[in-house]
Amino acid sequence: MAKLYFYFSAMNAGKTTTLLQSAHNYRERGMRVMILTPALDDRAGSGTVASRIGLKAEGMRFERGDDLKRRVVADIDEYGPLDCVLVDEAQFLSKPQVWQLSEVVDALGIPVLCYGLRTDFRGELFEGSAALLAWADELQEIKTICHTGSKATMTVRVDDAGRAVADGPQVEIGGNERYVSVSRREFKRVMRGEGGVEPQQAPLPL
Repeated sequence: MAKLYFYFSAMNAGKTTTLLQSAHNYRERGMRVMILTPALDDRAGSGTVASRIGLKAEGMRFERGDDLKRRVVADIDEYGPLDCVLVDEAQFLSKPQVWQLSEVVDALGIPVLCYGLRTDFRGELFEGSAALLAWADELQEIKTICHTGSKATMTVRVDDAGRAVADGPQVEIGGNERYVSVSRREFKRVMRGEGGVEPQQAPLPL
């Protein structure tokens, strides 16, 4: 039976690597997949899904206003049966789009695997993540480690001096130079202004 999955983590935990490995596993068995990637994340180039260890795949760009169930149906009409839908940076989904993906599962019988952040740099849920936490059939955390050695569950946005940023837009695309994954305890410390997050404290690439 098809299910809606949400694989979540803090930054730099290898979410995209896991997505690309899943896509490879399906394709290796002769199965067809669709990779959806938000248009606003163009760090690797428009429509390209890329991990920090060098893996890449072409994805289908989507905007917040797109009907993702219709996109899936149109793809099937053009190219034939689809075995899985994978969504990169799923925190950027809108609430209606998460519902549409649940319809891909329930009405079309196609599993949907979503990969994304749970919370933003203020410790608040993204819209897409909140909807996935509410509606996904299965939730799985992809773990990474804080520089303190504890499990990292939060993400800190930092300025050029390594100081935690407490204000600003929720969405600001960036990588290791702007975001550091930390434990909840460390998140509280740096958000209180009790020292910065030094560049050498940023997680090493997986």
